[in-house]
Amino acid sequence: MSVSSEGSGPSVEDDVESVSSTDELLGSQSRRWLADLLHGDMTHDNGEVSTVGQDGLFVDYHFPLGDLELQDDIKWKRPKEICSSPQFIVDGATRMDVRQGKLNDCWLLSAIASLSLHRPLLEKVVPLNQSFQDGYNGCFTFQFWQYGQWVDVRIDDLLPTQGGQLIYLNSPEKYEFWSSLLEKAYAKLKGGYRALDMGFPHEAMVDMTGGVSEVLNVASLPRELPAFLTQLLAKGALINCANCQGPLEQRNELGIMFRHAYSLTAVNKVKTKHGTVDLVRILNPWGNTEWEGPWSDFRGPEWNSVSVEEQQRLDRVNKEDGEFWMSVPDFRQNFEVMEVCHMTESLCQPGPNVQPWSCVVHHGNWVPRISAGGRPEAGWFWQNPQFFFPLSKEDDKSEDSERSCSFLVALMQKHHRRRGIDLAIALHIYPAPPDLQHLTSSHMSSLRPVLCSAYTTRREVVLRSRLPPGRYIIIPSTYEPNQEGAFLVRVLTEKGNAAVPADKPGIQDVSLLKEPSYPHLAALPNLKSTHRLFNKHCGQSGVCKPVHLHSLLSEAMQGGVLAGSEKMLSLEQCKSLVVLMDSQGLAQLSWQEFKGLWDKIRRWTDIFLVYDKNKSKRLEYREVGPALAAAGIVVDDFIMQLIGLRYTEPDLTISYPGFLYLLMKLDTMIRKFQAYDMVGMGSITISYKQWLHMTLFS
Repeated sequence: MSVSSEGSGPSVEDDVESVSSTDELLGSQSRRWLADLLHGDMTHDNGEVSTVGQDGLFVDYHFPLGDLELQDDIKWKRPKEICSSPQFIVDGATRMDVRQGKLNDCWLLSAIASLSLHRPLLEKVVPLNQSFQDGYNGCFTFQFWQYGQWVDVRIDDLLPTQGGQLIYLNSPEKYEFWSSLLEKAYAKLKGGYRALDMGFPHEAMVDMTGGVSEVLNVASLPRELPAFLTQLLAKGALINCANCQGPLEQRNELGIMFRHAYSLTAVNKVKTKHGTVDLVRILNPWGNTEWEGPWSDFRGPEWNSVSVEEQQRLDRVNKEDGEFWMSVPDFRQNFEVMEVCHMTESLCQPGPNVQPWSCVVHHGNWVPRISAGGRPEAGWFWQNPQFFFPLSKEDDKSEDSERSCSFLVALMQKHHRRRGIDLAIALHIYPAPPDLQHLTSSHMSSLRPVLCSAYTTRREVVLRSRLPPGRYIIIPSTYEPNQEGAFLVRVLTEKGNAAVPADKPGIQDVSLLKEPSYPHLAALPNLKSTHRLFNKHCGQSGVCKPVHLHSLLSEAMQGGVLAGSEKMLSLEQCKSLVVLMDSQGLAQLSWQEFKGLWDKIRRWTDIFLVYDKNKSKRLEYREVGPALAAAGIVVDDFIMQLIGLRYTEPDLTISYPGFLYLLMKLDTMIRKFQAYDMVGMGSITISYKQWLHMTLFS
């Protein structure tokens, strides 16, 4: 269970890469031969690939194929070729419809079994309006959660068989195919059936629910385990468990299989003639091979002390179906790892017995030399993205008398397997200094985290805890500094506590410009001299075009404290300065329009010179945010990262001409947005033509 070849499989964003890698595996001739063999001629007269076979049914030529599916005795058949009257679902989709085949994918099957217990989630992943009757065309669609969004995965219903029997996941009901097709869709998502051979149940549960997964050691679970499990299930959690101490899928003396994923589906107090006993209900996705100890279906005389009515209340079925009950102490003795998928209110329906978490989601990036500070000991930890996390609303019910706020924080690295890189990631939570929402380098020497995780290369890191009401800061990081990667931070809370991107210190602070200061007087010619330059470079036409502006600004910079900056001025920057000030759409400025531009340049030059602390005629990256704020433009970390990538020089500085260019772009685009957002809703609707004009002519 814990060794995953699935890690090499691409995610849904890699469908094209999946096809490419499959072509390399099979070769184009083998692929064409296989398609012809299975589906008939796959090309039109013009040579284009068709998605419809000779029988008029959909064929998914993008499905990645492996060695096993290419064996001579493996035949790909549609359900209508396997049985006379196939059904998508028979008598509802339940946990009993999942029976393992030749793949070592019990980790996936246990997740599917858990999913089937939550109908709204099941219907999200498995749209139920599909069938082999009305509207049937050989195509089925499933949905999976990938990095913050639900994506469709479309497949055909051709399934690998051997001797007329399905070789992979199947339902005990031979006419039912929803679970087999779901397995195939997930295989396509991950890169083929071969990518499902070993994996992590908690990752499959996240992909099928959008929940937050957590791996727990059974030995370290609370002493009051029934109450703990009841609380998890009451929040809609999906739970899997396994024993990893022995040989793969070999049984211990009481029937529990090693390194095999089971689903924990219920916990209950059972009334017996001798009192009450805490039991847990477990499901083996194989559909057989059950627990043989106390409370087992066939070797558990303990059931003789339980009334028929009580057994009916538990929905106990006395047969070899893979489902069984066991006592809590026996659960502790026979299982080592428990994997929990926590659900949020957007993923499952709240009710009297289910109260899921509320959730906020933030996407972010580690950008080398900008927002990738590495671990705390690396010296640049404060440069990592930060999220302000105020906890003010306390839990309704607390396990003790202390005031506390429960939460989970989850950090998921995105698309890391596609890039063949497993980043070591971790979460740290610090107390926030008074009146600040962001930690600086000076704070790192005096503050210690109140919570932190170990660095791990797993896809997701989770911190679940309680803290007193207060102000905190969440910092996601990689172990090594300057590592590039994208991530997703999810914060789950009992009540509407939430995390927001942190405001960096100084962004709101424009105190440096409170007193009148006009350093541009030592850097630029006065207005009268500038008018002479305008006439000199623009000639008789009286209009300033980009090439004229380039000459004019180059000469204007040469005589003052910014001398030398003209070497950094480009014609492309001048084009933007002209068209962004141009009101006629002619890419030229009259003297009056130029004066409006010159007023901006003088004001922005004041700001540039004040924040250029070392007088290098460049702004360091850390100086850009406060300088923008001084110009009345406040941006978040994400926009700052874009600025660092798009507008800085290789050494992460911004030249004086680059600063003017950046401010003009921001100032104009903000004003255009505000002009369209007339009622202040924070969103606008523009036409296709307006969008092209706004993006091209800027």
